[in-house]
Amino acid sequence: MRTLPKALGLLASLTSISLLTTCGGNAPPKPAPDFSLAVSPGSLTLNAGTTSNAITVTATSLNSFSGTISVSIAGLPSGVTANPSTLTLTPAQPSATTTLTAVITAASASPTITFTGTSGTLTHTAALTLTVQAAPPDFSLAVSPGSLSLNAGTTSNAITVTATPLYSFTGSISVSISALPSGVTASPSTLTLTPAQPSATTTLTAAITAASASPTITFTGTSGSLTHTATLALTVHAAPPDFSLAVSPTSLTLNAGTTSTAITVTATPLNSFNGSISVALTGLPAGVTANPSTLTLTSAQPSATTALTAAITAASASPTITFTGTSGSLAHTATLALTVQAASTTNAPDVTTWHYDLARTGLNSQETILTPANVNSTQFGRIGFFSVDGKVDAQPLFLANVVLNNAFHNILYVATEHASVYAFDADTGAQIWHVSALGSGESTSDNRSCSQITPEIGITSTPVIDRKSGPNGTLFTVAMSKDSTGAYHQRLHALDLATGTELSGSPTEISATYPGTGDNSQNGNVVFDPGQYAERAALLLLNGTIYLTWTSHCDIGLYTGWIMAYSESTLQQTAVLNITPNGHAGSVWMAGAGMAADSNGFIYLLDANGTFDTTLDANGFPSRHNFSNAMLKLSTANGKLTVADYFESSNGTDDSDHDLDLGSAGALLLPDQTDASGVVHHLIVGAGKDQIIYVADRDNLGKYNPSSTSNIYQQLSGAVGGMIYGSPAYFNGVLYYAADGDSLKSFPITNAHIATSASSATAVRFQHPSATPTISANGTQNGIVWALEANTSSPAVLHAYDPADLTHEFYNSNQAPSSRDSFGNGNKFIAPLVVNGKVYIGTQNGVSVFGLLPH
Repeated sequence: MRTLPKALGLLASLTSISLLTTCGGNAPPKPAPDFSLAVSPGSLTLNAGTTSNAITVTATSLNSFSGTISVSIAGLPSGVTANPSTLTLTPAQPSATTTLTAVITAASASPTITFTGTSGTLTHTAALTLTVQAAPPDFSLAVSPGSLSLNAGTTSNAITVTATPLYSFTGSISVSISALPSGVTASPSTLTLTPAQPSATTTLTAAITAASASPTITFTGTSGSLTHTATLALTVHAAPPDFSLAVSPTSLTLNAGTTSTAITVTATPLNSFNGSISVALTGLPAGVTANPSTLTLTSAQPSATTALTAAITAASASPTITFTGTSGSLAHTATLALTVQAASTTNAPDVTTWHYDLARTGLNSQETILTPANVNSTQFGRIGFFSVDGKVDAQPLFLANVVLNNAFHNILYVATEHASVYAFDADTGAQIWHVSALGSGESTSDNRSCSQITPEIGITSTPVIDRKSGPNGTLFTVAMSKDSTGAYHQRLHALDLATGTELSGSPTEISATYPGTGDNSQNGNVVFDPGQYAERAALLLLNGTIYLTWTSHCDIGLYTGWIMAYSESTLQQTAVLNITPNGHAGSVWMAGAGMAADSNGFIYLLDANGTFDTTLDANGFPSRHNFSNAMLKLSTANGKLTVADYFESSNGTDDSDHDLDLGSAGALLLPDQTDASGVVHHLIVGAGKDQIIYVADRDNLGKYNPSSTSNIYQQLSGAVGGMIYGSPAYFNGVLYYAADGDSLKSFPITNAHIATSASSATAVRFQHPSATPTISANGTQNGIVWALEANTSSPAVLHAYDPADLTHEFYNSNQAPSSRDSFGNGNKFIAPLVVNGKVYIGTQNGVSVFGLLPH
């Protein structure tokens, strides 16, 4: 048993080694956990504009590795991206994929893409060899629209085929069209596109015999070996029963006031159409109507006629009239080119109020016929007379181009003291209508023992016209009458301009009361007595309201100063103001002139002698509201009448006591005047019996100062040589005034001040009641100043002067031999009306007409 000891020794050695190990001896270390990284495939070719197949990245765990590995990707060339760009691997999920995408613009390249896996301090990489191939030159093809519905017998709208060059493509592309169904053709059938002209159009036409179909039309673009297509989904509808429409004639000229010849509309059946067709007209201009306005066509009666009528007021126009035929869902049109020629009209202004305008300037600046060259006794004179039934104390009014019996007429409206209103053809003198404003069984008023309006009182004041009121325009007037019991009446009338008939609500009886204890007061109110007053001053129409003022018969009886407002639409009284409610007199007569008004709705007037309260309240107004012998500014705000401002001369009370009242004539509102400092002034001019011209600032009239004249803007004493009963006129920066027994004078206005002495004067002195001048001009040219010698007991004379030099007389009615232009004794307070080449003058029994003499 010699081997036993060796075995025991070996065992002892092993035991010793084991003991050494367990007791901290030098045994070898155990390997650390780790991983390896791999990518598949290892190389890849990628075309620009494409995405690769999946690239798999795998981690292999070593020595019991259990960590998480983050994989990043580096080395991607410009234009190439990875998705995802980072991966996460774990022992449980050791593989993940990504893809590479090269944009279409990516350049050729051969980079090595490195996938780096990191887990803590451990890092390993794997590489992929990438080859990027840039895109070759190419193009894309598109068609618009992408779908189209085409009815048999029609042609489509343009179809646009567009080539888009890719990758610097510069070639020429030939486009062919295929798959067109039977009966459908393309025009053109081939197209050529280039980078310079990348789009072209074609149209598809379906023959009337084309069958229903729904093909896909292919547009094939070819350039060398390159070919691309685009498609259009076409739907062809076989032709249903239908019709076409035609009109004859296709063009027409129609004069205003006429009716056309027959216009024929014809329907032609198509594809066995046998329905009924309703034809309507559209596009007719204002003033043109069709008769009939609708037509009905059938297969049995495929044609019908209509006619067009243009009203006399139709304006020139060139519209296209469309005839639309409708049958069920079918509609077709035909057109007619219409030319409407307006009727020849007078180029003349309307004169709807006293002295032409609300500023009462007395200026007609639209006179194109009468000029200094033709107003002379050789070419100009009395050419007519319109006879009426009484005195014409009111200024006639004029409307141009009034439609009567489908024709234009220039009409002169004349009111008389016999309470009549006439409408005359202003050119021929033919009477159009005549109405009386008297009630049944009534007569005009007697003269109330006063010679101022005699022998009868009917319509004294100038009416006013609103051309837009009522069906044909309205003339408003006030008439005085006396009934069978002897009672007096004042009534406001609204007359239709075309017929003279009273409109609805007309006339209205005028009555009024106002708080006060003045003349004719009862129980704390002054009462309007219709027999005690005359409506002498011209009516004022302002913002839909008619304003009336009242004067006494001479200075007889109990009277005060009344101003009344009436609605033009209802003729109902809307406001009343008495300007001497606690005194006497203070009436408004202004020698027939009308109250003036500005664009802000303020009214201006001059009132007559009577009570003025020299004791003023805290605001400088008369303490008892008595405003006689004053220049007044009235407010119309909120539908009320109140005194907003006034001017009373320092000696106004003394003037009133001596019947030297300011209200013997009317006022004039000057156009804006600029002084030497550039300040704009709004001025009013007025004068009366005290022979002083007063110029006031409408923004501050000045009120009353008993010891000074500094409260007035300007006062011209001694500028005129007599009492003033006539109103002024204004033209080209010059004011014209005529005093009783004095010359007509011109006063230039410079730097917003009126010259203190006249720049020129007429040789003629105008006797009582002096003259109210009127001016005609074409803009600022061809001015003529017209003035009347109008004394009631001597022959009237019409004068025409040069406005730049009143010593230069163009004409007077005494110049022609054999009394050719004589027109009887004068009629006081009448101002000549100059319009449309004629001068109209109210007389004691009619209207004398002056104009250019027949050749």
